[in-house]
Amino acid sequence: MYRKEQFVFRKDQVYQAVIRNYTETDFNELIGIQQRAFPPPFPAELWWNKEQLENHINYFPLGALCVEIDGRIAGSMTSLIVNFDPSCPEHTWEEITDDGYIRTHNHLGNTLYVVDLCIDPEFRGFKLGKVLMNAMYEIVVHLQLDRLLGGGRIPTYHKFSHTFTIEEYVNKLTSGQYKDPVITFLLQCGRTPLKAVKGYLEDKESCDYGLLMEWKNPFQKT
Repeated sequence: MYRKEQFVFRKDQVYQAVIRNYTETDFNELIGIQQRAFPPPFPAELWWNKEQLENHINYFPLGALCVEIDGRIAGSMTSLIVNFDPSCPEHTWEEITDDGYIRTHNHLGNTLYVVDLCIDPEFRGFKLGKVLMNAMYEIVVHLQLDRLLGGGRIPTYHKFSHTFTIEEYVNKLTSGQYKDPVITFLLQCGRTPLKAVKGYLEDKESCDYGLLMEWKNPFQKT
């Protein structure tokens, strides 16, 4: 199981953070964070439910992480292991994560796949997304997997979809000409684009695209 303590910062204040695996006693708090992070008109049926969370801790407890600040859960990140072939990257979020129920988890796979990352709005500014992402990288190394992979929304793309193809817009983002709150964050976390997949998720802002982005295990032979 995973547990780490470290200091985090917001403005001039220093706080102690604990990154650990979440358990059944955390479910109500995790669902509450989802509700605050994704308020209406976000569909309530897309918030975590207890059956999904139970599957997370039963199928792959190591990949079910949360972060605490002063004893309060401030965010969570969930993953599963899949067998990924970079030559055939197309898939949807629903297919690869089993719609968040992770019954597709394969302990013999080669890739740690991000299911979800959620930070409580009250705790934004601590850079907890990076804290949780780094913890997932450590799990990749610990399990000797090839990579961490996940599909990122591109919520600014609808503003430019009539001007740029998705590949052109990704190039604009990676060159720093434009910024996107999700993709730029993932770039700052060390993730690199692999492929934009049409139909990855139903998302008008992203024009239904998801950008697959990976972090390769630097200790694995290529």
